[in-house]
Amino acid sequence: MKKIKDYLLLIKPSLSIMVVFSSVMSFALTKGSEEYVDFWKMILLLFAGGMLVTGSANAINQAVEKDTDAQMKRTAKRPIAAGRMSVTEGWAFAIITGAAGVFILGNYFNWLAAGLAAFSLFLYAFIYTPLKKVSSIAVLAGAIPGALPCLIGWAAGNNDLSIGGWVLFAFQFFWQFPHFWAIAWVAHKDYSSVGFKLLPADEGPTKFTALQAIIYSLVLVPVTLAPYYTGMCSYDTVLGKISLGLVAMANLFMIGRCVMLYKKMDVSSARKVMFGSYMYLPVVMLALLLSKT
Repeated sequence: MKKIKDYLLLIKPSLSIMVVFSSVMSFALTKGSEEYVDFWKMILLLFAGGMLVTGSANAINQAVEKDTDAQMKRTAKRPIAAGRMSVTEGWAFAIITGAAGVFILGNYFNWLAAGLAAFSLFLYAFIYTPLKKVSSIAVLAGAIPGALPCLIGWAAGNNDLSIGGWVLFAFQFFWQFPHFWAIAWVAHKDYSSVGFKLLPADEGPTKFTALQAIIYSLVLVPVTLAPYYTGMCSYDTVLGKISLGLVAMANLFMIGRCVMLYKKMDVSSARKVMFGSYMYLPVVMLALLLSKT
């Protein structure tokens, strides 16, 4: 049981589930998903493939950052950092799960989705991870693989990279900035102690960081309205109007949280942005699905 628990810690299940949720929702928003005879079976397969690929990326991250993780209170108990699992075992797990996940996506959906998943894994594990100690541009680099699950889900359903997929990609891409900066704000002492450069200002949590969070939360407004103007969603029906209202309220909520961070400049407000962003993402995704055309 302890070994199973360690493997679960290796894939970071809560983070992985959130990532795969976006992929599943993007798949459900496609017209192509309606052509599968057993829709729910395909949802489970997409979830499984996504979890394996995401788990692989997280395992590589922990193998590469073993010494760094061991120095931080929030990560010191991870299996490789704590010495309960060897780096070799971590890499073996990552290779097996990554290959299995890509195979599931390619075999049961299409190789466009599988290729995007492999590309996302590469970017996260080998570009974003080492960049964290080099420059805060790592957040920008990490936002790309962080948003690719939306494109993967879209490709799995439609087998193309049409406008709807890119709209969803843009949504999750811009969402990550206030979300991740809030996390970096809360964990700033831990991150700075090991040389991670994840906030936009070298001085740490500043008004500039909070202002950036507000700007990106404002950018999310037109991005989340784009599905209604590209034909993916409709606000002509009762459900569509409810959907549009939910999206509008979610955006006001997110902007409000970021504005409060700018005003108060404290960890408590940053934590509210962080948890608020966790709620914001599924609310908007579910609202869009409610008004799918």
